[in-house]
Amino acid sequence: MTQKPAADTASLIQGFLWMGGAVLSFLFMAIAARELSDTMNTFEILTFRSIVGLVITVAFIMRAGWHEIRTERLRLHLLRNFFHFGGQFGWVLGISLLPLATVFTLEFTIPVWAALLAVIVLRERLHHARIIAIICGFGGVLIIMKPGAEVVDLASLIVVGAAFGYAVAYIATKPLVITDTPLAILFYMNLMQLPFGLVPAFFTWVPPTLGDAPWIVLVGVTALTAHYCVTRAFQVADTLTVIPLDYLRMPLVAVIGFFFYQESLELALIAGAIVIFAGNYYNIRYEAKLIKSAAK
Repeated sequence: MTQKPAADTASLIQGFLWMGGAVLSFLFMAIAARELSDTMNTFEILTFRSIVGLVITVAFIMRAGWHEIRTERLRLHLLRNFFHFGGQFGWVLGISLLPLATVFTLEFTIPVWAALLAVIVLRERLHHARIIAIICGFGGVLIIMKPGAEVVDLASLIVVGAAFGYAVAYIATKPLVITDTPLAILFYMNLMQLPFGLVPAFFTWVPPTLGDAPWIVLVGVTALTAHYCVTRAFQVADTLTVIPLDYLRMPLVAVIGFFFYQESLELALIAGAIVIFAGNYYNIRYEAKLIKSAAK
């Protein structure tokens, strides 16, 4: 009787720690991308991200064995990485053009796109909670972008497009995790995305300086640790418990943007973030109830 609460408490703490690691990874990745954007274009930044990620991944494969990356779904990997690269490109480009808090808030529309794609592609049911999340997601975006008040910012549209790219990648990942190892998914991600960035970067290549080296390593390492920490958080703790912690990224990055980059925090951004969060959180709670009911 007394052991289960202790185990649950330990799992909860581990889940918080892993999700906290993911939050920090995303924050440091954004800072590194912002710093590199002063001297490099987006394609070059993503090229170095893939190189660092590939080196680290290969090191783990050599220890675990090359059988870990065996796959029969190269086409699905290619589809996933095409859209994931598009999402990364829009996200990094947005970081160089918009306040960090705006980029992170618009990124939280990923569950909205994912819900729509799950219904269309995976034939999942569109219940009322998903409809509410979709409405709140688009409503929050409209509040932030304020169409009609001024010309809609192209950079904001790029970030929304990046969120769609991420959503497609997440939907493609769902069948991949059934047959392929996480190490294989990371390996093909970096291997396939390397030429996606390298080829266009070649035409406007800027040799990195010694001062760029720490940021290059940081953007590559945090891209891997963010994925790993999120996966571990979901493995050891309930999704409903740890996902809300991910939303701490928005206020934390707003503080970073204010103190380090002199970025202002508009009321429309705060209002839009609250609307997006409320819709997603309600959907998460409802999905959790459905899972518990099915388990019973």
